[in-house]
Amino acid sequence: MKMQHPIVGKWYKDVQVDALFEVVDWDPDSLSIEIQYLDGEVAEFDLDAWREMMPQKVAAPEDWRTAFELDDEDMLDPDQPFHPEDWSSPINSIEPDAMYGVEDF
Repeated sequence: MKMQHPIVGKWYKDVQVDALFEVVDWDPDSLSIEIQYLDGEVAEFDLDAWREMMPQKVAAPEDWRTAFELDDEDMLDPDQPFHPEDWSSPINSIEPDAMYGVEDF
């Protein structure tokens, strides 16, 4: 059987404990692998433990954001303009009493 090296960003399944996880770091120099389980827990393994685990590649789960308590609103694109619903509020027409850098004498 060919040895399977971890790929950062890919999801795997530990068949022994039936748990899904994502590889978040792989250091070939120290032979350490850092993973994050679906529930948010982080663990680190050496290459020998990785081989014993015999992980299987799987597709990313649909609900992978649940461990991080993210919802659809958190996924808004920050590069897109934001248009609040209350731009016509009377509070928006109030001008400040002072302007920074400008003084009346």
